[in-house]
Amino acid sequence: MGLDRRRLALMMAMAGLVAAAPLTGTATAETLLTVDATKQPPALETNYLKMGEGRHPDGPRIAINNRYLTLNGKPWMPVMGEFHYTRFPAVYWEEQLRKMKAAGIDIVATYIIWNHHEEVEGTFTWEGDRDLRRFAELCAKHGLKLVVRIGPWSHAEVRYGGIPDWVVHAMPTRGDDQQYLSYVDRYYRQIAKQVSGLLWKNGGPIIGVQLENEYNLTGPGQGRDHIATLKRMALAAGFDVPLYTVTGWDQAVYPSGEVVPVFGGYPDEPWKASPEILPPKETYAFRFDSRVSGNLGAQTTATRRGDADPDIPHTPFLGAEYGGGVPAMYRRRAVIDPADISAMLPVQVGSGVNLFGYYMFHGGRNPMGRTTLEENTGSGGHNDTPIIGYDFQAPLGQYGDMRPVLRKIRPYHLFMRAYGDKLAPMIPHAPATLPKALDDLSTPRWSVRSQGDSAFLFYNSHVRQYQMAPAQDVRFALDLPGGRVTFPQSPVTLPAGAHFIWPVNMDLGGATLAYATAQPVTKLMVAGVETHILQAEPGVPVELALRGADAIRTAGGKITAADGISRIQGLEPGTGAVIDFTAGGAAKRLLILTEKQAEDLTLADIGGRAFALISEADLFTDEKGIDLRRRGDNRFRYASLPAIAPGGTVDGLFHTYEATVPAKPTTPVTIEPLREARPVPPIRTGGAAKAAMQPAPELFGRSAAWKITIPRDALQGVADAWLELDYQGDVGRLFSGIQLLDDHYFNGPVWQIGLKRFKAEIAQPLTLTVMPLRGDAPIYIQQEWKPAQAADGQLAVLKGARLVPEYALRVEVGR
Repeated sequence: MGLDRRRLALMMAMAGLVAAAPLTGTATAETLLTVDATKQPPALETNYLKMGEGRHPDGPRIAINNRYLTLNGKPWMPVMGEFHYTRFPAVYWEEQLRKMKAAGIDIVATYIIWNHHEEVEGTFTWEGDRDLRRFAELCAKHGLKLVVRIGPWSHAEVRYGGIPDWVVHAMPTRGDDQQYLSYVDRYYRQIAKQVSGLLWKNGGPIIGVQLENEYNLTGPGQGRDHIATLKRMALAAGFDVPLYTVTGWDQAVYPSGEVVPVFGGYPDEPWKASPEILPPKETYAFRFDSRVSGNLGAQTTATRRGDADPDIPHTPFLGAEYGGGVPAMYRRRAVIDPADISAMLPVQVGSGVNLFGYYMFHGGRNPMGRTTLEENTGSGGHNDTPIIGYDFQAPLGQYGDMRPVLRKIRPYHLFMRAYGDKLAPMIPHAPATLPKALDDLSTPRWSVRSQGDSAFLFYNSHVRQYQMAPAQDVRFALDLPGGRVTFPQSPVTLPAGAHFIWPVNMDLGGATLAYATAQPVTKLMVAGVETHILQAEPGVPVELALRGADAIRTAGGKITAADGISRIQGLEPGTGAVIDFTAGGAAKRLLILTEKQAEDLTLADIGGRAFALISEADLFTDEKGIDLRRRGDNRFRYASLPAIAPGGTVDGLFHTYEATVPAKPTTPVTIEPLREARPVPPIRTGGAAKAAMQPAPELFGRSAAWKITIPRDALQGVADAWLELDYQGDVGRLFSGIQLLDDHYFNGPVWQIGLKRFKAEIAQPLTLTVMPLRGDAPIYIQQEWKPAQAADGQLAVLKGARLVPEYALRVEVGR
């Protein structure tokens, strides 16, 4: 079985990969960050969780054990993204699902919101934007698995949590009341009818069902027994699926073994009452004892300890609601930076998460019904949310735009897809020194996950709205069963804000990447060469160490070898930063990209061939080609590995292509003042949160108003046209006649509205109204975005409006 552990440790020591103690006598003092990762994972438990049929007719089987999911017998670490089909126009679903797939999403999750389908008792609507079956079929078409969150209570910032008014008014809910259960049963059977034949066991995409949401009620007819009742009803309705889940936070209760708890965390808490900046969030701190984040916004108060943490020995750490952004709420209006989201990934995965699920990954808009369907304090909700807008600042926005945050998080998605089978079985280990508290911003935050001598190191020094100290002159020391691995060779300073994943003893098929100060992103075969793509960390020198590799070649880097270990240093990251070698008789390659190049990278399967594509344009693909989108710029540039077509310019390993589409002349927007704002009274406080409440409906008549005329040809020759409204005030609303198109709680950045879905509505002038913002408003607006105004004043201004064209390029790819 090869070298024994003692001989292996000796060889590693001779190669300089092992150090028993910090270096002394060096020119630069160093800090050695240590972790004991010798503990091995617990035994697999496969029969405790009572899940449904996991076998697909074509052979792949989904299963679960106490540590991770499996797909076709291999450990599986998917990425899941929430997208509410009833909150987005059906005509654009397919395009958006393609964007999600290009972003590295494996599973789509969606609430089936009861009052979107049965607002009137006995009258079900499953057509148009409510066509669940078509949505599921499109997921299947594009190779995306689907988890349906069937409620009956969803929350989702919806009126009464999604339970129809006629139910709420007539009977007890969220318990084993027989009248309530009779309507839930009918609803479940309606859902099952819509997705008949689309379950995983039938060859369809549906692999999971979530029951209820944020459930911590323990009164008569409630608690664990109610969740058990809902599962029996779902099974009776026909939901035989590989996974049954419940949310596990806020002291959730559920019958252990019958369902799997899923977890989450957010970069801010807009449901909080405070109008001030919040303390550092635990979302950015590694967790080693509990999977449960603090308050995630459950609208009910628990009376006993939850079931999730006691269930840890029997359940894997799965996520469903790691914030892809945060919702707009009247009293708190956080603006989320892309790094606020991307920093969550190494922290949560480094804490043991084996399914990273976003809420939301795709923003949307509330449909209008017999009443408005948003959550608000007027109907007893905990929060006031916009009537229409449910953008969530998500990676894919309310209008389908691919946001900058998507680029920051996609390398992690690609990493989990490419290397998740190795990572999922690994368990987390806490370092020797942990931060003293969440507000300790000087102690390095990191963890290791390992199995045997293979490991990944996770690091984070980004905490939203707080500045962490750089980690000066550090090296890492991992105590593994085979000995201590210490790296890099010389101390490095890790900048404030850095967050990454580094490999240790990663199997490359006949060779081992002993360590790298670069993050693995993905792998693909290129002309028979197994090519691993890594991402450099800005400000940190790239250093790699290979064991078992032969005929190592690199351009621009320095190779030093001793006792079978080869170090490569001095590489300048880029499309030509290549390390070629052979292992196990096969050609292998490492490519080290810059952070920017890795963030612009998409992995695509086109016509049965795998391509790595780099572009500053938004990019998504299908089986026949590539679609690119760019706002405000008609020039496109993209690079491909391997070459996607003849021609192009050689750029390292890539071929680069350029194209230009016809530019659209500037189309000015006409603005005409209609009325000035009138004085508004002080903002009310109250409701369940005892916090600022949005103005009463009749007060919106005091808003300032402007007529905005959109040029008739605004949408001609472009993929979309974006109306950007630069305003300041409290609440903005955009109308076509008396039809409310969208609404927005002012938070600072320009309000952006995609117009292609409003082609008919913009044929007439639009009306923008802005409710004045009082200087004494007890509302949280981030300091950098907060308007300067007197405490006794009010503000409602439109500083400007403009149209920005979104250009499109389609590239067909031959076979």
